[in-house]
Amino acid sequence: MMTTKTFRLSGNDLDRRWHVLDAGGRPLGRVANEAARLLLGKHKPTYEPHLAMGDFVIVINASKVEVTGGKRDNKIYYRHTNYPGGLRARSFQEQMNRDSTRVIERAVKGMLPSGVRGRAMLRMLKVYPDQTHPHQAQLAAGTGARARKSAE
Repeated sequence: MMTTKTFRLSGNDLDRRWHVLDAGGRPLGRVANEAARLLLGKHKPTYEPHLAMGDFVIVINASKVEVTGGKRDNKIYYRHTNYPGGLRARSFQEQMNRDSTRVIERAVKGMLPSGVRGRAMLRMLKVYPDQTHPHQAQLAAGTGARARKSAE
């Protein structure tokens, strides 16, 4: 009887890449779903549920994200000040005017697991309100002559 060992990926074998998502004119849930899938690593054939093995995700144009139906007026974001009677509420439009990046961060956070693994994944999410971001060097990594030479 021949037995084979199941291959399990360890934390040392992770290959992380950088992805850019443009949220301009797209529904909030679609952008958050795509970002959460990339952060979880479910797009990789070597997906391991117990590892935070996802890729880095950059979301640009967060201020231009769309919502459907009456959510622009009816969606409420709650927070608490930790004082008695300290429940505060903001509508979607108020939150977009104040800080549009928090809208996407919060939507993605709700799609990630809670706990240490989910917090590690959320740290790999970078959200920017417009086109500019400081991660151009990370996006270009692995495309130079040195990387091509090592691939051969």
